[in-house]
Amino acid sequence: MKALLQRVTRASVSIDGEEVGRIGRGLVVFLGVASGDTEKDAQYLAQKVAGLRIFADEEGKFNLSALEVNAELLLVSQFTLLADTRKGRRPSFIEAAPPAQAEALFSYFVEQMRATGLKVATGRFQAYMQVEIHNDGPVTIMLDSSQKA
Repeated sequence: MKALLQRVTRASVSIDGEEVGRIGRGLVVFLGVASGDTEKDAQYLAQKVAGLRIFADEEGKFNLSALEVNAELLLVSQFTLLADTRKGRRPSFIEAAPPAQAEALFSYFVEQMRATGLKVATGRFQAYMQVEIHNDGPVTIMLDSSQKA
């Protein structure tokens, strides 16, 4: 499971011109679910997202987590994070989980993030979405549950 985090001052997601989610200061998390992923992967990434110290303290150093700054979260399912571009010019998505498995694990990840007490907004699974992001920094970090220490 992969999560691409972008620290934002605000963000929103729309489907067919209708806004379905909006956050203020916090993180946009794009989540890609791979075929072999489990709830343990989702738990690991949820803990990382909530606890990763990527918000600045009074001295401008990355010392504060999403929990410590009461960040808001916009969670968006994105299978394209699993793109394999090693051959040819067209990405392969063979490593992405089948839709039913991916949707279940994405929903589980959303539950895990809501359990932190942070405000959580989401896109809609398998929808064509427009995501508006106002990067803060910019700070963009990739997390991969297969690379846990």
